[in-house]
Amino acid sequence: MSLATPQNPPLAAALILAATTFIAGTTLLAKALGTDLLGAPLHPLQISHGRFVFAFLAISAVVIALRPRFIRPHWGYHIGRTAFGWAGVTLMFASVAYIPLADATAITFLNPVFGMLLAIPLLGERVGPWRWGAALIAMIGAMILLRPAPASFQPAALLALAAAAVMGLELIFIKKLAGREAPLQVLWFNNLLGMLIASCAVLPVWQMPSLAQWGALAALGLLMACAQACFINGMARADASFAAPFSYATLVFAAFYDFLGFGAVPDAISLLGAFIILAGAAILAWREGRPIPPAGRAAAAAQRS
Repeated sequence: MSLATPQNPPLAAALILAATTFIAGTTLLAKALGTDLLGAPLHPLQISHGRFVFAFLAISAVVIALRPRFIRPHWGYHIGRTAFGWAGVTLMFASVAYIPLADATAITFLNPVFGMLLAIPLLGERVGPWRWGAALIAMIGAMILLRPAPASFQPAALLALAAAAVMGLELIFIKKLAGREAPLQVLWFNNLLGMLIASCAVLPVWQMPSLAQWGALAALGLLMACAQACFINGMARADASFAAPFSYATLVFAAFYDFLGFGAVPDAISLLGAFIILAGAAILAWREGRPIPPAGRAAAAAQRS
């Protein structure tokens, strides 16, 4: 069964950008929980567990209020999406405890590039020169932010790189689910399965959080639920190779939150990298937002069928 969502690239871009503000907030809370800011540092597996538990509770409240009609879920896609999503989030939360928030975010949000590349063989999407060019521009900006010099390399950066790779795979499953099931159903099953996986994984390392940590875990889960809602709705309204690069804006919000929470001031290199990334996303939005001739719409519709 296919649930067609009208394609609207400008709205998709706006939804993805909204998601980035929430995602950046979750990384800030994860950094606070993974350090001694709110009490004894929590293990990344416990932070990930809290994220799924509280996100599931928030989304379940919406489901109870709206009482939507769920169709039979595609368990294979749900399990694949959730497994890669849980692994990516856990690796991301592990990395932010050891390296600067903006650096970790820059590395992990290379995942749209992985997603765009994987969308070619796995989704059969066609990536034209404008998309390739915009993605390349964003990659250049990310590399500037990474400062890839031997003296600045930290092993923890590999955790963020691994997170980017598995999150790129998650994008593929998100896109597949977006055309089959309603966004709210996708969110509910994702967080249910994620809670079950995280609950098993956290058992060996679980410790009693402080009151402040409980509050941060709850806020983290709520922000992630909001981010997921925006992200899935955005992905349903445009090709994955178009929508995914907009998540690079998380770098800007992460740097801003890092300044508010930890007093980190971005230098000229960080600002330059962020500007280049946003320039790539802006080019992509301008190109995809142009009116499509009737022949082009017919070809696109045939390709999606």
